[in-house]
Amino acid sequence: MAEQQSDTLAARYGRTRTNRTRDRLLLIGGAVAFAVVLIAWVVWAGLDGQKPSVEAIDTGHRLLNDERAVEVSWTLSVPPGNETACIVQAYDEDFTVVGWKVVEIPASDRHLRTFTDTVRVAREANTGLISRCWLT
Repeated sequence: MAEQQSDTLAARYGRTRTNRTRDRLLLIGGAVAFAVVLIAWVVWAGLDGQKPSVEAIDTGHRLLNDERAVEVSWTLSVPPGNETACIVQAYDEDFTVVGWKVVEIPASDRHLRTFTDTVRVAREANTGLISRCWLT
């Protein structure tokens, strides 16, 4: 009688042998799915990190009012052997772009290079900066 009552209570509260087996299989399946997703993410993130990075830093500017232009000095850091392009912009006192140009830089065997470019402006400018750079 006690064993029958125990089986009735186990069935009522979902503690039968089939429920335990099903729960165990669901837990193992979830762990396997998590491991597959984790491994796929690690492989994807590892392969994505192999792209060379480009960094440009403004080092100075000079206003050429007689020529209506701005001379921008900057340093480019890019892995050797990569062609690069950068946008050099001139801004007025309200930070409105008043001139810009795309500078294409050929590949080199040096990692760090310094450049000076002149940007013609439509209105009087206050400063010149590097907007962004990318690999070509």
